[in-house]
Amino acid sequence: MVAIQRLDSRSDDFQEQLKALLAFEGAQDDKIEQTVIAILADVKARGDAAVVEYTNRFDRLSAASMGALELPKAELQAALDGLSAERRAALETAASRIRVFHEKQVQEGWRYIEADGTMLGQMVTPLDRVGLYVPGGKAAYPSSVLMNAIPAKVAGVKELIMVVPTPGGEKNALVLAAACLAGVDRVFTIGGAQAVAALAYGTETVPQVDKIVGPGNAYVACAKRRVFGIVGIDMVAGPSEILVLADGTTNPDWVAMDLFSQAEHDELAQSILICPDAAYIDQVQASIEKLLPTMPRQEVIRTSLENRGALILVRDLEEAVALANRVAPEHLELSLAEPDAWVEKIHHAGAIFIGPYTSESLGDYCAGPNHVLPTSGSARFSSPLGVYDFQKRTSLIRVSKAGARTLGQVAGALADGEGLPAHAQSARYRLDA
Repeated sequence: MVAIQRLDSRSDDFQEQLKALLAFEGAQDDKIEQTVIAILADVKARGDAAVVEYTNRFDRLSAASMGALELPKAELQAALDGLSAERRAALETAASRIRVFHEKQVQEGWRYIEADGTMLGQMVTPLDRVGLYVPGGKAAYPSSVLMNAIPAKVAGVKELIMVVPTPGGEKNALVLAAACLAGVDRVFTIGGAQAVAALAYGTETVPQVDKIVGPGNAYVACAKRRVFGIVGIDMVAGPSEILVLADGTTNPDWVAMDLFSQAEHDELAQSILICPDAAYIDQVQASIEKLLPTMPRQEVIRTSLENRGALILVRDLEEAVALANRVAPEHLELSLAEPDAWVEKIHHAGAIFIGPYTSESLGDYCAGPNHVLPTSGSARFSSPLGVYDFQKRTSLIRVSKAGARTLGQVAGALADGEGLPAHAQSARYRLDA
């Protein structure tokens, strides 16, 4: 029996139960924090030598120099060429769909001229260089390579540097093939905090980047948080989440498996079903009991469901939507017979999967939209990774002679009010030019 929580919105203590369910303490472990601080400082001071030393120690390698830790492009191409026809076709289809979707996001600059000839506008330019962190070894995610690298390249990023650890020398062919397909420029087989440090500070061999993106373990997340400000980062992500909003018309086996799809990530992942039909919730629980023994990762799924999962009974779909907006989930499935009427009522979600045939797993791999999404309720103020994360905006201002007279008076008056006389005088110098 899977001891997943059953909540009822009619209960007197429902709000307290919901608050406890959604609570997640993301504080860093002090030992991890201190280890990361030391590694960052060492790499900043010693560069390549420190990176090689940590890589050999943590990944059980014997590299003599950073040169031995950079993969030639020919090896990436060989990995792509060595895939089975089925896997290569799947990778190429996913890459194509991701590229087409993100090409719609490209932002263009704009300008306008005022009556006195003053020009105002915005220039949009890509970042020069981006670092992509990819987990390595057994935890290999080629889909993450595509989801991070393709938007960067669509945005026009000039150089994309990928770091991927290879514990015991274990390289994942799909990851390297995805890097080749996505147009990654350089690949270093390094990982952990030392890889983040190399990208953030630069070494003799690894160039400093402008932004670091991509998932990693607790050490990587801590390192990214620490170097933010020196470089940009995508986000510090929490555990994966799915919320399924159902009306009882979808096959309960489908919903149970959709809950499993997030629960199998790790024990801290969160899977929640919200539904106004108590009998249907019973059916989904029966499906969970039936299907769990067939899952290779059943113990991870069980722990996730029992610790952070829930089946929530609500009064109606209106209340279900209100709860969904409060949760602001990373992934929200509208598993409804008529979902379209409810889409615009959702204000907070990383991605919305509309209708019973739209499993969240399709979004993870090949639908097209990005699978790097805000977690832990941050969908209230954050957005999915996209092309716009690899472009920056610069304001353009060209004031005409006539405009300087008008704006100079306005700026001078405001600067006087702020007690900044140099600002005021700088603006007034142009009044009588």
